[in-house]
This record gives sequence, structure tokens and C-alpha cells, in this order.
Amino acid sequence: MNASHQKNQTEISQRDRSEKDASFFDESEETPEHESPEDESEETLLRRKVKNLMALVILLTGLFVGSLYVDVAQLFSRQGFSTKELAKTDVVRAADKTWVAYSEPMIRVTALTDESCTDCQTDEAIVWMRRIFPTVSVRKMDVSKNAEAKDMIERANIVSVPAFVFSRQISEVSVFSQAKELFREINGGEEYVLETARVGIPVGKYITMPTIGEKESISGSKDAPVKVVQFTDFQCPMCKGTYTTLMNELKGLEGKVQYVHKSLPLPMYPQSETSSLAAECAHEQGKFTEYADLLFQKQDEWSKGKDSSKFKEYARSLGLNAESFSSCLDGKKYAGKLEDNKKEALKFSIVNVPTIFVNDTILSGVVSSDALKSAFEKALSGKKTESPEEKKEK
Repeated sequence: MNASHQKNQTEISQRDRSEKDASFFDESEETPEHESPEDESEETLLRRKVKNLMALVILLTGLFVGSLYVDVAQLFSRQGFSTKELAKTDVVRAADKTWVAYSEPMIRVTALTDESCTDCQTDEAIVWMRRIFPTVSVRKMDVSKNAEAKDMIERANIVSVPAFVFSRQISEVSVFSQAKELFREINGGEEYVLETARVGIPVGKYITMPTIGEKESISGSKDAPVKVVQFTDFQCPMCKGTYTTLMNELKGLEGKVQYVHKSLPLPMYPQSETSSLAAECAHEQGKFTEYADLLFQKQDEWSKGKDSSKFKEYARSLGLNAESFSSCLDGKKYAGKLEDNKKEALKFSIVNVPTIFVNDTILSGVVSSDALKSAFEKALSGKKTESPEEKKEK
């Protein structure tokens, strides 16, 4: 019986020691319910301190070994540079590349493109940029897939791709003062949009249509699936031929096409602005189409004049209120509208007339009947590009 009792005592002692050892390493050890933190024994406090110390030692050892590994790897591979040594040179060769130091800040550029558009690629433009701004860091984004790119398009009021948005650091480079006119500031100076038309980067694809406002010279239903917007000049001989061709093609598309005329007078023609102002004054009295037809028909006649007498004569022949028309024309009532057209043309990179939008297809110069038919067929069979006003209505 004594032997059995002794054996039981031995098992209990071993079990107590095992439980104590387990509790020493148990992270979830809790203070007994009857014992507050202040009443913890010195032995319990010591155990916790040892555990914390062990964790700290493991952490520091890991950091040391990691840094030692990197240093040794760099020592044997002869790679990696110290700040002190880099300060002594402007050129470094590493990883099969030559790294050149610049005092200019790093400039982040977002290149917006459309992978499905062969004319929207940005590689050539980026090579050109790096010759002028060697510290640019470029990231590309597809506007047809990337949500961030779509947000940037809307925020920066961009109408075509490729497009390039620069970080504010572009304003800190030494050549910016000379190139400032090539950029449009947005987002309170935090970003700058490159005016691609001014540097000769061609439009690859338009992603929106020109504005179609309530005061525009419009014919056709606003619900028509095809929007035709024409930038033209009444004194431009090429515009005369294209206008005639376009009007003939529109005759068979009633109810399917909305036509919008935007006068874009060119400074090379002396009567260009006056003729455009006269057409707007006729539009004020509801006779724009008739007056525009007459201006193109008699282009050779009025373009030789030096005053506005012919324009007033045409207004009387169409039964317009002569007094109101003369007041409108002499006071250049719609000069502001023509200026808005010029700004919009620049925004859409339009530098020549005639230029015609058929939804997202653009035609310029001498436009043939076949080219117009093809553009109309494409627009009627496919999804149209929405104007800014249509997007707002949604």
C-alpha cells in the first residue's frame, strides 16, 4: 500500500511539472480568477519577461541575418552601391544598363491608349518625350478596360487617344518655361495634360463627340442614331464642294441623322468671319440652312467684296427682318460663339476645314460621296459615340 501510494504521488508530481512547463510557453496564459494582475507571483512575471525577451531576440536575429545575406550577396556579386560612392559619379553601369544621374525631378507620366486601336500606340511619342524630359517614368493604361483611365479621361476632359497626363513635377524642370504653352493645367496644378495636336502627335481615336448645344445650327432629330458635326468655313473653296456632297448624301437619311454646323473662320480669308457672323444672324431668324446654301452658291460673288452689303442683300432676298439682321451683323453679336468654336476645334485637334464627324469617324479635306456613305453605314450599324450632353442626361 505504501508502494502504491508513493507511485501515485510520483505521477501527480510529474503531471504538475508538465503542466507548469506547458504553461511557461503557453501564450494564452491567463491570471487565475481569484488573482488580480497586481497579485501575480514573481515567478509568473519572470516567465513573461523571458518570453518577451526571446521574441525580441528572434526578431533582431532575423533582421540581422537578412541584412547580412544581402550584404554578402552584394559583396560576392559586386552589385549594389553605397550613397557615398554614388555621389562621386554621374554614370553607373549595372544590370546590363547604363544609369545616368540628373538633377531634374522624376516626372510620372500616364500614357492613355486603346489596345484595340492600331493608331493609338504611344511608343514613338514616349521616345520623343524622353529626349526632352529624360527623367520621365511612364505607365500605360487602356481607356477601354481600365476604370482609373476612364476617371482620368473625365477629370482631364480628354477627347481623344493617345493622351498623356504629367505629374506636377513637369513644372519644376528647367525647360518647362519654354514648353509651358504645350500643356494644360488641371486638378489645381497637380497634373498637366500634353496638348498633343500642338506637338504633332496625330489623333488615333476620338472617345467623345463635339458639343451639340441648344443654340447650334441643327437640322434633324436629336434622337437620331447618327450625329454629323461639321467644322467649315464659308469662304473656303474646298468647304464648298464638301458641303454640297454632304447635303446630297443627307437627303436619303431623314430621321436617321442629326446635322450640326459649326463655323470655323480661317484668318487667310478676308470675308470669312463676316460670312460666318451673317449665317449666325440668319439662324437667329430661323433661316440658317437657306442662308448657308446661298452663301456657298454665291461664294465667288461675295468673297470679292470688302464690306457686308452682299450679306445684307442676301438676308432681304430670303425675307429676313433687314433691320434686326443688320444690327446683329454690324454689332458682331455672335463673335463669342465663333470664338467658342475655335476653342473646341483646338480641343479636338482640328487645324483644317472642312472636318466632319460622323459619330466617332472623322473625315477631313475633300470628302467624297463614297467616304460619306461608308461612314454613315458604319455609324448606323454600330454603337454611336455620345456627345458630352448625352452623357450628362444619363
